[in-house]
Amino acid sequence: MSKNIGFVSTRFAGTDGVSLEAAKWSEIFERSGHRCFWFAGEIDRDPEQSHLVPEAFFKHETNKAIDVEVFGRKRRSPETTQAIHDLRTLLKKRLYEFIDRFRIDMLVAQNLLTIPMHLPLGLAMTEVIAETVIPTVAHHHDFYWERSRFSVNAVGDYLRMAFPPSLPNIQHVVINSAAQEELALRTGISSVIIPNVLDFENPPQPDEKDTHAFRRRIGLNPEDFLILQPTRIVQRKGIEHAIDLVHELGNQHFKLLISHEAGDEGYEYAEWLTDHARERGVDLRLIGTRVADAPDRPTLWKLYAHADFITYPSLYEGFGNAFLEAVYFKKPLLINRYAIFVRDIEPKGFDLIVMDGFLTKKNVQKVREVLENPALLERMTAHNFAVAARHYSYAMLRRQLDNLMANFFGVNH
Repeated sequence: MSKNIGFVSTRFAGTDGVSLEAAKWSEIFERSGHRCFWFAGEIDRDPEQSHLVPEAFFKHETNKAIDVEVFGRKRRSPETTQAIHDLRTLLKKRLYEFIDRFRIDMLVAQNLLTIPMHLPLGLAMTEVIAETVIPTVAHHHDFYWERSRFSVNAVGDYLRMAFPPSLPNIQHVVINSAAQEELALRTGISSVIIPNVLDFENPPQPDEKDTHAFRRRIGLNPEDFLILQPTRIVQRKGIEHAIDLVHELGNQHFKLLISHEAGDEGYEYAEWLTDHARERGVDLRLIGTRVADAPDRPTLWKLYAHADFITYPSLYEGFGNAFLEAVYFKKPLLINRYAIFVRDIEPKGFDLIVMDGFLTKKNVQKVREVLENPALLERMTAHNFAVAARHYSYAMLRRQLDNLMANFFGVNH
Protein backbone atom coordinates (compact mmCIF):
# COMPACT_ATOMS: atom_id res chain seq x y z
CA MET A 1 0.00 0.00 0.00
CA SER A 2 1.36 3.42 -1.01
CA LYS A 3 2.76 5.65 1.76
CA ASN A 4 3.59 9.35 1.95
CA ILE A 5 7.19 9.61 3.13
CA GLY A 6 8.55 12.87 4.53
CA PHE A 7 12.31 13.53 4.28
CA VAL A 8 13.55 16.07 6.84
CA SER A 9 16.96 17.78 7.03
CA THR A 10 18.49 21.25 7.11
CA ARG A 11 19.33 21.08 3.38
CA PHE A 12 18.35 18.99 0.36
CA ALA A 13 20.33 20.75 -2.36
CA GLY A 14 23.62 20.47 -4.22
CA THR A 15 26.19 17.69 -4.10
CA ASP A 16 26.74 17.01 -0.40
CA GLY A 17 26.59 13.33 0.58
CA VAL A 18 23.38 13.62 2.62
CA SER A 19 21.44 15.27 -0.24
CA LEU A 20 22.71 12.71 -2.77
CA GLU A 21 21.91 9.66 -0.62
CA ALA A 22 18.47 11.06 0.26
CA ALA A 23 17.75 11.40 -3.47
CA LYS A 24 18.70 7.73 -4.00
CA TRP A 25 16.43 6.61 -1.14
CA SER A 26 13.52 8.62 -2.53
CA GLU A 27 14.10 7.14 -5.99
CA ILE A 28 13.82 3.62 -4.56
CA PHE A 29 10.72 4.50 -2.50
CA GLU A 30 9.04 6.04 -5.56
CA ARG A 31 9.85 3.02 -7.74
CA SER A 32 7.99 0.99 -5.09
CA GLY A 33 4.90 3.21 -5.47
CA HIS A 34 5.37 5.56 -2.51
CA ARG A 35 5.36 9.37 -2.65
CA CYS A 36 8.22 11.45 -1.19
CA PHE A 37 8.08 14.96 0.24
CA TRP A 38 10.81 17.31 1.45
CA PHE A 39 11.24 19.57 4.49
CA ALA A 40 14.41 21.69 4.79
CA GLY A 41 15.86 25.19 4.92
CA GLU A 42 17.30 24.86 1.41
CA ILE A 43 15.66 22.61 -1.21
CA ASP A 44 16.22 22.01 -4.93
CA ARG A 45 13.46 19.39 -5.28
CA ASP A 46 9.99 19.78 -6.87
CA PRO A 47 8.33 22.79 -5.13
CA GLU A 48 4.97 20.98 -5.26
CA GLN A 49 6.43 18.30 -2.99
CA SER A 50 8.58 20.57 -0.83
CA HIS A 51 8.03 22.52 2.39
CA LEU A 52 10.72 25.21 2.50
CA VAL A 53 11.42 26.76 5.91
CA PRO A 54 14.39 29.20 5.76
CA GLU A 55 14.90 29.01 9.55
CA ALA A 56 15.63 25.28 9.17
CA PHE A 57 18.83 25.93 7.17
CA PHE A 58 21.96 25.41 9.28
CA LYS A 59 23.45 28.65 7.90
CA HIS A 60 20.42 30.73 8.95
CA GLU A 61 21.66 33.67 11.03
CA THR A 62 19.68 32.67 14.16
CA ASN A 63 21.13 29.16 14.16
CA LYS A 64 24.66 30.47 13.49
CA ALA A 65 24.34 32.83 16.47
CA ILE A 66 23.30 29.89 18.69
CA ASP A 67 26.26 27.79 17.44
CA VAL A 68 28.72 30.50 18.49
CA GLU A 69 27.27 30.51 22.01
CA VAL A 70 27.19 26.74 22.63
CA PHE A 71 30.16 25.12 20.84
CA GLY A 72 33.75 25.61 21.99
CA ARG A 73 32.63 26.63 25.48
CA LYS A 74 31.35 24.87 28.61
CA ARG A 75 28.62 27.24 29.83
CA ARG A 76 25.55 28.70 28.16
CA SER A 77 23.53 31.66 29.28
CA PRO A 78 19.77 31.61 30.04
CA GLU A 79 19.33 33.90 27.03
CA THR A 80 20.95 31.31 24.74
CA THR A 81 18.72 28.58 26.18
CA GLN A 82 15.71 30.79 25.47
CA ALA A 83 16.90 31.44 21.90
CA ILE A 84 17.21 27.67 21.33
CA HIS A 85 13.68 27.08 22.61
CA ASP A 86 12.19 29.97 20.64
CA LEU A 87 13.57 28.57 17.39
CA ARG A 88 12.65 25.01 18.41
CA THR A 89 9.03 26.12 19.00
CA LEU A 90 8.82 27.79 15.58
CA LEU A 91 10.34 24.79 13.76
CA LYS A 92 8.11 22.35 15.61
CA LYS A 93 5.08 24.26 14.34
CA ARG A 94 6.47 24.13 10.78
CA LEU A 95 7.10 20.38 11.06
CA TYR A 96 3.47 19.81 12.06
CA GLU A 97 2.37 21.93 9.07
CA PHE A 98 4.54 19.74 6.80
CA ILE A 99 3.07 16.51 8.23
CA ASP A 100 -0.50 17.80 7.86
CA ARG A 101 0.01 19.33 4.41
CA PHE A 102 1.32 16.14 2.83
CA ARG A 103 -0.41 13.62 5.16
CA ILE A 104 2.93 12.05 6.06
CA ASP A 105 2.83 8.34 7.03
CA MET A 106 6.56 7.93 7.70
CA LEU A 107 9.42 10.32 8.39
CA VAL A 108 13.05 9.98 7.30
CA ALA A 109 15.41 12.18 9.32
CA GLN A 110 18.51 12.65 7.15
CA ASN A 111 21.51 13.26 9.43
CA LEU A 112 19.29 15.68 11.34
CA LEU A 113 19.39 13.68 14.57
CA THR A 114 23.06 12.78 14.12
CA ILE A 115 25.23 15.88 13.99
CA PRO A 116 24.08 19.10 15.72
CA MET A 117 24.49 21.41 12.74
CA HIS A 118 21.03 22.72 13.69
CA LEU A 119 20.39 22.11 17.37
CA PRO A 120 16.84 23.61 17.56
CA LEU A 121 15.67 21.61 14.51
CA GLY A 122 16.96 18.36 16.02
CA LEU A 123 15.13 19.12 19.28
CA ALA A 124 11.94 20.06 17.41
CA MET A 125 12.09 16.88 15.33
CA THR A 126 12.62 14.71 18.43
CA GLU A 127 9.58 16.20 20.15
CA VAL A 128 7.41 15.79 17.03
CA ILE A 129 8.44 12.12 16.70
CA ALA A 130 7.68 11.51 20.40
CA GLU A 131 4.30 13.29 20.27
CA THR A 132 2.97 11.91 16.99
CA VAL A 133 4.51 8.41 17.24
CA ILE A 134 4.93 8.57 13.46
CA PRO A 135 7.17 5.72 12.21
CA THR A 136 10.59 7.29 11.65
CA VAL A 137 13.84 6.18 10.06
CA ALA A 138 16.85 8.12 11.39
CA HIS A 139 19.57 7.92 8.73
CA HIS A 140 22.91 8.76 10.37
CA HIS A 141 25.92 9.82 8.28
CA ASP A 142 28.33 11.34 10.84
CA PHE A 143 27.85 11.63 14.60
CA TYR A 144 28.86 14.64 16.68
CA TRP A 145 31.44 12.59 18.61
CA GLU A 146 33.31 12.04 15.32
CA ARG A 147 33.95 15.79 14.94
CA SER A 148 36.41 17.62 17.19
CA ARG A 149 34.57 20.95 16.79
CA PHE A 150 31.65 19.57 18.85
CA SER A 151 33.75 17.94 21.60
CA VAL A 152 33.68 21.04 23.82
CA ASN A 153 30.10 22.22 24.17
CA ALA A 154 27.51 23.68 26.54
CA VAL A 155 24.62 21.53 25.34
CA GLY A 156 25.34 18.02 26.63
CA ASP A 157 21.73 17.80 27.85
CA TYR A 158 20.37 18.45 24.35
CA LEU A 159 22.90 16.15 22.64
CA ARG A 160 21.86 13.27 24.91
CA MET A 161 18.19 14.00 24.25
CA ALA A 162 18.16 14.34 20.48
CA PHE A 163 21.46 13.39 18.78
CA PRO A 164 20.18 10.78 18.39
CA PRO A 165 17.03 10.22 20.46
CA SER A 166 16.08 6.79 21.79
CA LEU A 167 12.38 6.38 21.00
CA PRO A 168 10.40 3.20 20.25
CA ASN A 169 9.07 4.48 16.90
CA ILE A 170 12.54 5.22 15.45
CA GLN A 171 14.61 2.75 13.44
CA HIS A 172 18.24 3.86 13.26
CA VAL A 173 20.38 3.41 10.15
CA VAL A 174 24.17 3.96 10.00
CA ILE A 175 26.55 3.77 7.03
CA ASN A 176 29.39 1.73 8.54
CA SER A 177 30.16 -0.84 11.23
CA ALA A 178 32.28 1.50 13.38
CA ALA A 179 29.34 3.90 13.69
CA GLN A 180 27.05 0.99 14.58
CA GLU A 181 29.36 -0.12 17.42
CA GLU A 182 29.99 3.39 18.74
CA LEU A 183 26.26 4.24 18.73
CA ALA A 184 25.48 1.09 20.73
CA LEU A 185 28.34 1.70 23.20
CA ARG A 186 27.49 5.34 23.82
CA THR A 187 23.70 5.21 23.84
CA GLY A 188 22.55 1.59 23.92
CA ILE A 189 20.75 2.20 20.60
CA SER A 190 20.82 -0.63 18.06
CA SER A 191 20.97 0.12 14.35
CA VAL A 192 21.21 -1.47 10.92
CA ILE A 193 24.00 -0.74 8.43
CA ILE A 194 22.96 0.51 5.00
CA PRO A 195 26.06 1.67 3.08
CA ASN A 196 25.91 4.30 0.36
CA VAL A 197 24.89 2.91 -3.03
CA LEU A 198 24.89 3.57 -6.77
CA ASP A 199 22.67 2.33 -9.59
CA PHE A 200 24.92 -0.51 -10.79
CA GLU A 201 21.96 -2.00 -12.69
CA ASN A 202 22.24 0.99 -15.05
CA PRO A 203 25.95 1.60 -15.75
CA PRO A 204 27.02 4.99 -17.14
CA GLN A 205 27.36 5.47 -20.89
CA PRO A 206 30.31 7.87 -21.33
CA ASP A 207 30.25 10.09 -24.42
CA GLU A 208 33.67 10.08 -26.13
CA LYS A 209 32.95 13.31 -28.02
CA ASP A 210 32.05 15.02 -24.75
CA THR A 211 35.29 13.77 -23.16
CA HIS A 212 37.43 15.10 -26.03
CA ALA A 213 35.66 18.49 -25.85
CA PHE A 214 36.17 18.68 -22.09
CA ARG A 215 39.86 17.84 -22.34
CA ARG A 216 40.35 20.50 -25.01
CA ARG A 217 38.50 23.03 -22.83
CA ILE A 218 40.94 22.57 -19.93
CA GLY A 219 43.96 22.63 -22.26
CA LEU A 220 44.89 18.94 -22.42
CA ASN A 221 46.51 17.35 -25.46
CA PRO A 222 45.32 13.97 -26.83
CA GLU A 223 48.40 12.18 -25.40
CA ASP A 224 47.86 13.56 -21.86
CA PHE A 225 46.66 11.36 -18.98
CA LEU A 226 44.08 12.93 -16.70
CA ILE A 227 44.42 11.91 -13.05
CA LEU A 228 41.39 13.00 -11.03
CA GLN A 229 41.20 13.74 -7.30
CA PRO A 230 37.38 13.90 -6.95
CA THR A 231 37.15 15.55 -3.52
CA ARG A 232 36.92 18.82 -1.66
CA ILE A 233 40.25 20.44 -0.76
CA VAL A 234 40.44 19.56 2.92
CA GLN A 235 43.41 18.13 4.78
CA ARG A 236 41.86 14.76 5.63
CA LYS A 237 41.66 13.99 1.89
CA GLY A 238 45.49 13.52 1.81
CA ILE A 239 45.81 15.25 -1.57
CA GLU A 240 49.59 15.66 -1.19
CA HIS A 241 49.88 11.90 -1.85
CA ALA A 242 48.21 12.40 -5.25
CA ILE A 243 50.77 15.11 -6.06
CA ASP A 244 53.59 12.81 -4.98
CA LEU A 245 52.21 10.01 -7.18
CA VAL A 246 52.20 12.22 -10.28
CA HIS A 247 55.72 13.42 -9.46
CA GLU A 248 56.99 9.85 -9.02
CA LEU A 249 55.39 8.73 -12.31
CA GLY A 250 57.85 11.16 -13.89
CA ASN A 251 55.89 11.83 -17.06
CA GLN A 252 54.95 15.37 -18.10
CA HIS A 253 51.81 14.03 -19.79
CA PHE A 254 50.26 13.13 -16.40
CA LYS A 255 48.02 16.01 -15.28
CA LEU A 256 46.36 16.18 -11.84
CA LEU A 257 42.88 17.69 -11.60
CA ILE A 258 41.05 18.43 -8.33
CA SER A 259 37.29 18.53 -8.82
CA HIS A 260 36.29 20.97 -6.05
CA GLU A 261 37.41 24.45 -5.10
CA ALA A 262 38.80 25.26 -1.68
CA GLY A 263 36.80 27.17 0.88
CA ASP A 264 34.98 24.70 3.13
CA GLU A 265 37.79 24.66 5.67
CA GLY A 266 39.86 27.66 4.61
CA TYR A 267 42.44 28.24 1.90
CA GLU A 268 45.74 27.49 3.64
CA TYR A 269 45.81 23.82 2.66
CA ALA A 270 44.98 24.68 -0.97
CA GLU A 271 47.81 27.21 -1.07
CA TRP A 272 50.23 24.69 0.44
CA LEU A 273 49.16 22.05 -2.14
CA THR A 274 49.71 24.53 -4.98
CA ASP A 275 53.23 25.29 -3.70
CA HIS A 276 53.95 21.59 -3.14
CA ALA A 277 52.89 20.76 -6.71
CA ARG A 278 55.01 23.60 -8.13
CA GLU A 279 58.08 22.43 -6.19
CA ARG A 280 57.59 18.87 -7.44
CA GLY A 281 56.98 19.93 -11.05
CA VAL A 282 53.40 18.61 -11.09
CA ASP A 283 50.79 20.15 -13.40
CA LEU A 284 47.97 20.69 -10.88
CA ARG A 285 44.60 22.11 -11.92
CA LEU A 286 41.93 23.24 -9.45
CA ILE A 287 38.93 23.61 -11.69
CA GLY A 288 36.16 23.93 -9.12
CA THR A 289 33.20 25.50 -10.89
CA ARG A 290 35.13 27.39 -13.55
CA VAL A 291 34.72 24.72 -16.20
CA ALA A 292 31.10 24.08 -15.28
CA ASP A 293 28.11 26.23 -16.13
CA ALA A 294 26.85 25.59 -12.60
CA PRO A 295 28.24 23.66 -9.62
CA ASP A 296 25.69 20.88 -10.03
CA ARG A 297 25.90 17.12 -9.72
CA PRO A 298 26.05 16.12 -13.42
CA THR A 299 29.19 18.22 -13.98
CA LEU A 300 31.02 16.61 -11.08
CA TRP A 301 29.56 13.28 -12.23
CA LYS A 302 30.93 13.68 -15.77
CA LEU A 303 34.47 14.29 -14.54
CA TYR A 304 34.81 10.56 -13.81
CA ALA A 305 34.05 9.73 -17.44
CA HIS A 306 36.82 12.09 -18.58
CA ALA A 307 39.51 10.74 -16.21
CA ASP A 308 42.09 8.02 -16.87
CA PHE A 309 42.88 7.33 -13.22
CA ILE A 310 41.42 8.28 -9.80
CA THR A 311 43.38 9.15 -6.66
CA TYR A 312 41.64 8.73 -3.30
CA PRO A 313 44.31 8.88 -0.58
CA SER A 314 41.93 9.98 2.22
CA LEU A 315 43.04 9.71 5.82
CA TYR A 316 39.44 9.44 7.09
CA GLU A 317 36.04 8.87 5.48
CA GLY A 318 32.61 7.99 6.88
CA PHE A 319 32.11 5.69 3.89
CA GLY A 320 33.76 6.86 0.68
CA ASN A 321 31.39 7.93 -2.10
CA ALA A 322 34.23 8.87 -4.44
CA PHE A 323 35.59 5.31 -4.18
CA LEU A 324 32.22 3.89 -5.24
CA GLU A 325 31.84 6.42 -8.05
CA ALA A 326 35.26 5.53 -9.48
CA VAL A 327 34.30 1.84 -9.50
CA TYR A 328 30.93 2.68 -11.09
CA PHE A 329 32.69 4.49 -13.95
CA LYS A 330 35.15 1.58 -14.29
CA LYS A 331 38.20 3.65 -13.46
CA PRO A 332 41.34 2.28 -11.78
CA LEU A 333 42.21 3.97 -8.51
CA LEU A 334 44.80 4.43 -5.80
CA ILE A 335 43.22 4.34 -2.34
CA ASN A 336 44.59 4.81 1.17
CA ARG A 337 43.56 2.24 3.79
CA TYR A 338 41.42 4.54 5.96
CA ALA A 339 39.70 2.79 8.87
CA ILE A 340 36.23 2.28 7.35
CA PHE A 341 37.77 1.01 4.12
CA VAL A 342 39.79 -1.58 6.08
CA ARG A 343 36.77 -2.76 8.10
CA ASP A 344 33.87 -2.61 5.67
CA ILE A 345 35.11 -2.34 2.06
CA GLU A 346 38.44 -4.17 1.73
CA PRO A 347 37.06 -7.58 2.82
CA LYS A 348 34.63 -7.53 -0.13
CA GLY A 349 37.51 -8.44 -2.47
CA PHE A 350 38.12 -5.43 -4.71
CA ASP A 351 41.21 -5.29 -6.95
CA LEU A 352 42.76 -1.91 -6.07
CA ILE A 353 46.10 -0.16 -5.79
CA VAL A 354 46.30 0.30 -2.02
CA MET A 355 48.63 2.48 0.02
CA ASP A 356 48.89 2.21 3.79
CA GLY A 357 49.50 5.78 4.97
CA PHE A 358 52.39 6.47 2.58
CA LEU A 359 53.17 6.04 -1.11
CA THR A 360 55.58 3.22 -2.01
CA LYS A 361 57.63 2.53 -5.14
CA LYS A 362 55.45 -0.58 -5.58
CA ASN A 363 52.32 1.62 -5.66
CA VAL A 364 53.85 3.86 -8.32
CA GLN A 365 54.96 0.88 -10.42
CA LYS A 366 51.47 -0.68 -10.22
CA VAL A 367 49.83 2.59 -11.37
CA ARG A 368 52.25 2.72 -14.31
CA GLU A 369 51.50 -0.93 -15.22
CA VAL A 370 47.73 -0.41 -15.15
CA LEU A 371 47.84 2.73 -17.28
CA GLU A 372 50.16 1.10 -19.84
CA ASN A 373 48.26 -2.20 -20.09
CA PRO A 374 44.65 -1.83 -21.38
CA ALA A 375 43.89 -5.55 -20.84
CA LEU A 376 44.95 -5.38 -17.18
CA LEU A 377 42.96 -2.18 -16.69
CA GLU A 378 39.84 -3.73 -18.24
CA ARG A 379 40.14 -6.88 -16.10
CA MET A 380 40.63 -4.90 -12.89
CA THR A 381 37.77 -2.43 -13.43
CA ALA A 382 35.30 -5.10 -14.62
CA HIS A 383 36.03 -7.17 -11.50
CA ASN A 384 35.53 -4.15 -9.23
CA PHE A 385 32.25 -3.23 -10.92
CA ALA A 386 30.94 -6.77 -10.38
CA VAL A 387 31.93 -6.79 -6.68
CA ALA A 388 30.32 -3.38 -6.08
CA ALA A 389 27.15 -4.43 -7.92
CA ARG A 390 26.75 -7.27 -5.41
CA HIS A 391 27.21 -5.14 -2.30
CA TYR A 392 26.40 -1.49 -3.10
CA SER A 393 23.57 -1.57 -5.64
CA TYR A 394 20.04 -0.17 -5.69
CA ALA A 395 18.81 -3.78 -5.44
CA MET A 396 20.52 -4.09 -2.04
CA LEU A 397 19.06 -0.74 -0.92
CA ARG A 398 15.58 -1.77 -2.09
CA ARG A 399 15.71 -4.92 0.08
CA GLN A 400 16.90 -2.95 3.11
CA LEU A 401 14.25 -0.23 2.77
CA ASP A 402 11.54 -2.87 2.27
CA ASN A 403 12.66 -4.48 5.54
CA LEU A 404 12.48 -1.15 7.40
CA MET A 405 8.96 -0.51 6.10
CA ALA A 406 7.85 -4.08 6.87
CA ASN A 407 8.97 -3.53 10.49
CA PHE A 408 6.59 -0.57 10.70
CA PHE A 409 3.68 -1.50 8.44
CA GLY A 410 3.83 -5.28 8.00
CA VAL A 411 4.99 -7.33 5.03
CA ASN A 412 2.30 -6.17 2.58
CA HIS A 413 2.77 -2.45 3.19
